[in-house]
Amino acid sequence: MNQPQQKQRIVIVGGGSTGWIAAAALGRQLKGEQYEVTLVESSQIGTIGVGEAVIPPFLNFIRGLGLNEQQFIQETQASFKLGIQFRDWAQRDHSYFHHFGALGRKLDGHDFLQCWLKARTLGDTADLMDYAPAAEMAKQGKFFLPFKMPQESPLAEAAYALHFDASLVAKSLRKFAESRGVRRVDAKVNGVELDADGNIGALQLDGERRLEGDFFLDCSGFRALLIEGELGSEYEDWREFLPCDRAVALQTSGLEDVTPYTISTARDAGWTWRIPLQHRIGNGYVFASDHCSDDEAIATLLRSVEGEPLHEPRVIPFRTGMRPQFWQKNCVALGLAGGFLEPLESTAIHLVTRGVQFLLELFPHDVTNASSWQQLALDYNARMRMDYEEIRDFIILHYCATRRDDTPFWRQCQNLPLPESLRQKIALFRERGEVRIGGDDLFKVPSWQAVFTGMGVMPEHYHPFVDMSDFAQLHMAMRGGRAQLAEEVATLPSHAEFLRAHCPAEKIPVS
Repeated sequence: MNQPQQKQRIVIVGGGSTGWIAAAALGRQLKGEQYEVTLVESSQIGTIGVGEAVIPPFLNFIRGLGLNEQQFIQETQASFKLGIQFRDWAQRDHSYFHHFGALGRKLDGHDFLQCWLKARTLGDTADLMDYAPAAEMAKQGKFFLPFKMPQESPLAEAAYALHFDASLVAKSLRKFAESRGVRRVDAKVNGVELDADGNIGALQLDGERRLEGDFFLDCSGFRALLIEGELGSEYEDWREFLPCDRAVALQTSGLEDVTPYTISTARDAGWTWRIPLQHRIGNGYVFASDHCSDDEAIATLLRSVEGEPLHEPRVIPFRTGMRPQFWQKNCVALGLAGGFLEPLESTAIHLVTRGVQFLLELFPHDVTNASSWQQLALDYNARMRMDYEEIRDFIILHYCATRRDDTPFWRQCQNLPLPESLRQKIALFRERGEVRIGGDDLFKVPSWQAVFTGMGVMPEHYHPFVDMSDFAQLHMAMRGGRAQLAEEVATLPSHAEFLRAHCPAEKIPVS
């Protein structure tokens, strides 16, 4: 098949971390004279910039760009993240940990959880997270790179992600994208021109400028300037499943002891986050406006934070859900323009990188020809729906499994309607601790096991084949593995020591 003769013009509307993630990926992939990538953003329009934690796949994105991970950490004031500690979610004065990476090792061919379940019937009270390398490192406040550990070490099976300053991420990726030929235009979009087929043909910019394009990425945040404002793409609201609809965000001064995990604490009408960076702490309160006013939310957040506030609290309304058509006409919506799920499991930036990944995998032969991408758009939208629904179900689990009934909000959560996909997962796990996931799902079996058991959803039975093994031997191996893990972690540097030794960020004023 012949290549298109004319240059294909890709226009990204909106900067921030979403726009510059897209620009960096396109700049790296679309090489040569055939493509021209332009990003339009206005220095007069701020970005949301709340998402300051990610999950392990983001590091694959950074490495895929060819960026130096150590330098990226320093440039973005990042700290390491081994998982999330959930406080007061299942019930008051109770906490559990959602770790990254492995959870125990198979014993005589049995999934580790099944062995742990049988051990419980014999009176073993060890916590499941005592066998998770990342959770043990978090508990002891330690850190080391898992891939630097000997393969036989249990620590080699841990995983990690990052906490970072989202505005500095955008700055770092902008530098990379521009070095790969992406052009930046500082302008406001005042209007959009559609062609006879309803595709976007050009943007009207301030200063009476005009920018033509063949294919557009809407990274304009909740404004959804192109995908909704011009193309009228519908939005599927999921508030019936997830009742929180507002957040208040606040940055505070940092502390010397930087914890290697995020903290999520359940509150009367939602939950607060605590994300430690090298230079400051990111804080916020996600809440349901049906149960809490903005003033009450701000007061709750201010009572909970550590350090000095660096600015006035900022309230952000949101609508949980997604667009059934992320790709409509010659436009793809990324990030908040395409959908929103509360940041309970730090998935916002992951959904951006997945959207970019799918776009590159399905990139049209000729973006100027609608017939070359209509079928691709159908597949893209189906893939994105699967990702959003999987993450939605995982987040709902944190709410619906609560045993809290001390406030109207938590009583509502106990009676939430459940998607059938989640209802089936819960029923299967309650029966025998089984988790059925798709091969491309973000959250693997250990993640579901951690949240199910952490929230108190315990299986009624373990797998009968466990009884066919010499369980005295297996139990001895479990106890030995737990002791070995704790001993190995104790020899590691603290998280703060590791940061200082390997990737200290420049001391910058925070404001």
